[in-house]
Amino acid sequence: MSNTRSHFDLLIRGGTVIDGTKAPRFDADVGILAGRIAAIGDLAGCTATQTLDAAGRIVAPGFIDSHTHDDQAVLSHAQMPFKISQGVTTVVAGNCGISAAPLRAGMDLPMPLSLLDSPAEGRFTTFAAYLDALRATPSSVNVAAMVGHSTLRAVTMSDLDRPANGEEIAAMQALVEEAMQAGAIGLSTGTFYPPAVKATTEEIIEVGRPLTARKALYVTHMRDEADHVMESLEETFHIGRALGIPVVVSHHKVQDVRNHGKTKITLPFIKEAMQHQCISLDCYPYTAGSTMIRTDRGMMNGRVLIASSVPHPECAGRDLKDIAAEWGVSGEEAAARLQPGSAIYFMMDEDDVQRVLAFDETMIGSDGIPHGDKPHPRLWGTFPRVLGHYSRDVGLFPLETAVWKMTGLTARNFGLRERGTLQTGHHADIVIFDALTVRDAANYETPTRPAEGIDAVIVNGAITWQFGTHSGARNGQVITRKNPEEAGA
Repeated sequence: MSNTRSHFDLLIRGGTVIDGTKAPRFDADVGILAGRIAAIGDLAGCTATQTLDAAGRIVAPGFIDSHTHDDQAVLSHAQMPFKISQGVTTVVAGNCGISAAPLRAGMDLPMPLSLLDSPAEGRFTTFAAYLDALRATPSSVNVAAMVGHSTLRAVTMSDLDRPANGEEIAAMQALVEEAMQAGAIGLSTGTFYPPAVKATTEEIIEVGRPLTARKALYVTHMRDEADHVMESLEETFHIGRALGIPVVVSHHKVQDVRNHGKTKITLPFIKEAMQHQCISLDCYPYTAGSTMIRTDRGMMNGRVLIASSVPHPECAGRDLKDIAAEWGVSGEEAAARLQPGSAIYFMMDEDDVQRVLAFDETMIGSDGIPHGDKPHPRLWGTFPRVLGHYSRDVGLFPLETAVWKMTGLTARNFGLRERGTLQTGHHADIVIFDALTVRDAANYETPTRPAEGIDAVIVNGAITWQFGTHSGARNGQVITRKNPEEAGA
C-alpha cells in the first residue's frame, strides 16, 4: 500500500477502509487520479486538487445493485437520485425478462414491459443503439445491462400465449447474438409473467445458445416462487447446465403463508447445486415485493398496497381493500379497474428474508421500480437497510460481510472487472458512510425519503453525492461483459 505519487485529483483522508473482499477493516487514506484508485495507505505527505475528510467514517466500494429495472431511468432520470443517495454506483439492468431493447417503434408493450415507462417514440430497435445512447448521455451511475427474453418474445411473436415456434426461436436467438456483440452481460427471463409463462424450458435454452461461447449470464425471475419453488430451481439449474453458463436466481424468496419456512429447504438445495455449477442469487431486505397489478398466482392473498395506476393515479399509496370497500366491489374487481399499474404485495416471512440475507453467497439487489410517487421503499432504501437494520441493529452479519454482499461478491458474479473492491488500479467507485447512523429512511408511507448516514458517493472519480446533495455529475460508464479470453482469470 505504498505510494509513489505526491499529488492526486481527489484524496480521501483519515477513513476506515472496508475494501469489499470481506477482509477486516483498516485505517487508510485513498488517493484518486484520472478516475481510478491510485494509492491506498498513509498519504499524509501528499496533496490533492480536492480533499475529503473521512475521519470516523467507513470508506467502501460503491454499491452494485444486482437487480434493477432502471433501464429507462438511467436515460430519463439520468442523475439517478434514488440510487446515488444510498451509495449505489453501478446498476445491473434488464432483469426479469424485461429490457429497454430491442423494441419496435410504436409497438404495444404488454405488462410488465410497460413498467419501464418506455416512450413509444425514440425506442431502441437494437441493443447497440441502447448502449450507444447511454454512452452519449451518461447517467450518474454505471450500467451493466442484460437483454430480456420477454422483450424478445414481444418483438418476434404475434401471440405470446403459446410456446415459440422454430422460426421465432431463430429470430430471438439472432437478437440475443446482436445484444451479446453490443455488450450485453447476459439474458434474463421472467417466466412468472404473462408474456413468458408459456415459454418452455427448451425454448429458453435454444434462445440462449449465443450465451455459451461467451460464458454470459442466465438470470431469472423463476417460474414459481411459491408452491413449486423447488421445481423452478431445478429448471433454472438445468438451463445453466444445458448452456454451460453461470446462472443467477433473482430475488430469491418463498411466498404465501403455506410456504413460509421453506427457505430451510431451498437454501441447502442451492448450496449443494453450487458444488456442481456456477450459481448465484440475490435478494432484497423486505417482506413485501412489488410488480404489476395482477389477481392471479396468489398475489391477492395478503395485504396489497397500490403503488401506481394509470386509470386511477389518485389511488397510489392506498390499500387495495380500502379502495375496494370505497367502490363497493371485490378486491379482484378493484384490481382490474386499477390496471395497468403496479402494487406492493406483502407475501413473505421475516425469518425467511433473514435466512436468505444471511446465506453466505447472497448478493443485494433492490428490484425497485422507478415509477410513480409511491414506489416500494426498496427503490430508495435497500442498501442502507442492509447496513443499518440488518447488519448493525439485528446483527445478522458483520459490516465487512454486508459490504461484500453489495460490492465484491456482485462484481465477481456478474463479471464486472476492476469494480467492487478498493484496489489500486480499480475504477474509483466509492461510498463514504457513517456506520453508526446509516439507515433507510424510506418506508411504505413515505417511500422516497433519501437514506441517512451516506456522506459522499464517488463515481469513476467524480464526487456525485455529498451530504444530501447531488453534485450534478454524470460520470457513469457502460459496463460490458468481456469474452473469457479478454477477461483474464
